[in-house]
Amino acid sequence: MYLTQSTQAFYENLPVSADFDVMADPARYIPLPDDWYVGVADIVGSTHEIARGRYKAVNMVGAAVISAQLNAAKQARLPYVFGGDGAGFAVWPAQKGAAEKALDAVRRWARSEFAIELRVAMVPVRDIRAAGRDVRVARYAPTESVDFAMFSGGGLAWAETLMKTGRLGLREDVHGEEAPDLSGLSCRWSNMQARNGAILSVVLKPSNGVSENDFAIVARDVIGAAEKTEREGHPVPRNGPEIRYPPVGLALEAQAQHGARPVWLQKLVLLAQNLMIWGLFRSNTRVGRFKPSQYRSSIAPHADFRKFDDGLKMTLDCDTATQGRIEAVLRDAADKGIIRYGLHAQDEAMMTCFVPSAVDEAHMHFVDGAAGGYARAAAKLQG
Repeated sequence: MYLTQSTQAFYENLPVSADFDVMADPARYIPLPDDWYVGVADIVGSTHEIARGRYKAVNMVGAAVISAQLNAAKQARLPYVFGGDGAGFAVWPAQKGAAEKALDAVRRWARSEFAIELRVAMVPVRDIRAAGRDVRVARYAPTESVDFAMFSGGGLAWAETLMKTGRLGLREDVHGEEAPDLSGLSCRWSNMQARNGAILSVVLKPSNGVSENDFAIVARDVIGAAEKTEREGHPVPRNGPEIRYPPVGLALEAQAQHGARPVWLQKLVLLAQNLMIWGLFRSNTRVGRFKPSQYRSSIAPHADFRKFDDGLKMTLDCDTATQGRIEAVLRDAADKGIIRYGLHAQDEAMMTCFVPSAVDEAHMHFVDGAAGGYARAAAKLQG
């Protein structure tokens, strides 16, 4: 039984590491308390939506799940992970009702604004353990201002599988028609061109029955292969991505934040706001505590281009040699029955952001490949 620290303080009190390599170590992960809840969300037919060219909308909906949960928790720290076409998270017992309300609201919003169907579910951690899986978390903090949760134990993947088969789900319309609070959700930055050759989306999962230690060895080898390239394959430029006017994601952001306003009116508001922002970045003009150059240089360290979520996912800017090293490691491990893996190469990476305020240092940036990314890599899982 894991009943200690069952409030939000559990996650806040976990040890923090700035070294991503150690996130492969199963010993770094701490079991969630039994009375916590795990939430999962996944877009129905995401590969079809991506094939229609709607990958920005797919990423926006996936990031909206996290945005809604953070706002529902009033910015309290909670463990979450962005999956491209969905997301996973965990909340303490007192947050369960607000988390369900936010999930249901995002589901209705995705349907009404984008005609996208979103599966959502929540399940007690104790039920996951009763099914023979676990949910353990670790905190990776690339900077002092932001951290990202890593998940292990198979519980997140188990819940998502049951949700996709219809055996687990959140009943619809149990919380009325209130819109989700998506404050801070944005996608204003331009896509990021590959500098080294290609943006490679990497997804690897442990095969059934494989120990966490055996999977960790493969994960370390893949991370090591990626680290041999420039900036460990980080796809976000050191000084941040390019910003254009009008921003390419303006229509999506208007649909996310229009509330009671007509979408067209929200677009006009955003056009005016973004014109000012574009001007500040172009001229590098400081306004109060906001320093454009400082903000841009902080984007890359705050971007989640690699993560553990019952497996390993990475969005890498890599050359042919690096891609070859990664593929060699993956093929060998798959041949030995240790992993299943999928790869998808594209020309650009994209970013969807959660920015509580322009001067808040805890801004977060969710990275994916700009032509299908994780969803297309996952669809190619083999081994």
